[in-house]
Amino acid sequence: MDHEIAPFAGFGPEAVTFYRRLEDDNSKAWFDDHRDVYERDVREPMERLLGEVADEFGFDGKVFRPNRDVRFSHDKSPYKLHCGAVIGDGEPGSPVYYAQVSGSGLRTASGYYRMSRDQVARFYAAIDDQRTGPELAALVADARTAGMEVGGSELKTSPRGYANDHPRVELLRHKGLTLSRAWKPYKWLQTREALRRITALWRDAGPINDWLQAHVGPAREVDHGRP
Repeated sequence: MDHEIAPFAGFGPEAVTFYRRLEDDNSKAWFDDHRDVYERDVREPMERLLGEVADEFGFDGKVFRPNRDVRFSHDKSPYKLHCGAVIGDGEPGSPVYYAQVSGSGLRTASGYYRMSRDQVARFYAAIDDQRTGPELAALVADARTAGMEVGGSELKTSPRGYANDHPRVELLRHKGLTLSRAWKPYKWLQTREALRRITALWRDAGPINDWLQAHVGPAREVDHGRP
């Protein structure tokens, strides 16, 4: 990605309205008629955002395409109702940085979205460990206190080999671990305040991402199946 593009100045004034109207008419004809709004107020600002943060968070950022993959879906509506961008989505389990704008406003997140089988095994072992497990639990508690939402793919019960009354069973049910924040479509979405809030969350996720890097690390298996 060319990171010499113009600085991010906020999303365009019609970005939120664009997605709200797309909800009412999710058709190729409508999208084509309003593609200039999408390009000007949504995609181009997101590209500028990725370019501006590249030095700190990575040069491999990408804006996801607006089209939905409808091959295996009962819902055949052709377009996503949001624009998402990600940095660092190369290897399963490596920290990623995500931002999304939609008719509901702004959402941003960071963490390990998905892990390979061997990463999940190391993740469980580190949570079970009497030193590293409580460390992660404290980091997660601090994140919640700071107003962040803790997410990630979760099992309904504890994983095989771990008791349901394990002191950190809530964390053991995770197969991914993310932190996120969401905001309604306030006026500051059209300013650099949006960039400040996005990068603040990404930086605040640093301690948990560091823990994951230290105790889980990159995938060693090609198979991404479940443990």
